[in-house]
Amino acid sequence: MAKSPNERMPRTRVVRFGGREIITEGLNLNFWADISHRCMTASWPAFIAGAALVFLAFNAVFASLYWLGNQPISSVPGGNYIDYLYFSIETLSTAGYGDMHPQTHYGHFIATVELFTGIFSMSLMTGLIFARFSRPNARLLFAENPVISDHDGQPTLMIRLANERHNIISNATARLWLLKNIVSREGQPFRRFYELPLIRNESPALALSWTLFHVIDENSPLHGLNANDLEAINISLVLVVSGYDVVAAQTVHARKSYDHPEVRFGHRYAEILSTTDDGRLRIDYSRFHQTFEE
Repeated sequence: MAKSPNERMPRTRVVRFGGREIITEGLNLNFWADISHRCMTASWPAFIAGAALVFLAFNAVFASLYWLGNQPISSVPGGNYIDYLYFSIETLSTAGYGDMHPQTHYGHFIATVELFTGIFSMSLMTGLIFARFSRPNARLLFAENPVISDHDGQPTLMIRLANERHNIISNATARLWLLKNIVSREGQPFRRFYELPLIRNESPALALSWTLFHVIDENSPLHGLNANDLEAINISLVLVVSGYDVVAAQTVHARKSYDHPEVRFGHRYAEILSTTDDGRLRIDYSRFHQTFEE
């Protein structure tokens, strides 16, 4: 059966969650339907390049409208398109140097429309740039590998993190989830979330480093599992840390995910804390990601 000309073909997209790629199909997503989210999530080079392209496109359109008129702008010898483009840039950016100005009703009308467009677009761009700069960012450093080894005589899952800014994140809270594939009694596969309780999931002042501990006892979803078991059920770990940044006066969030190959059994973290000869605390971040086998 032939498709209608107006019927959209389903798009295939690749979405990344942590280190995992997921292919989505059958969802028609209009590019302009969520343009504000795209502007907020784009990288800075892509955002600046996109803004420059839009700026040039607007000016090219208005320059063409001026060019179609009968000498609508003064001081444009020969009606060259490039001069109309320069005038459009001056008008859209509200610079207005004064050497060129509208001299016909047509020119005044196009300039009025362009001025309104420029004021609107500049306000929108200012808001987007402010939103991107003011967006809170925790700047937390997470260890590359979770480790599982004995702690206080019990097998324990450990994840180390640190505050890269060395400021105070007050009332820091950490929550850890385990994701794994299971099959229901009806034979339907699906992925289930389990929250892993931590020995201490709150810190009154996170300024340096923090190691999280989950005891693998009889009540833990990790109880009795080894590295091969983790691979068989395709487990993932998701860690979310939030707190109040006293410098930015904002609540900040950070998220880190791990897949089963990154979990190291029988390892523990290298020591990064020491004391100098004059009694000061020293932290060696060059060993932050290092682990050693017991």
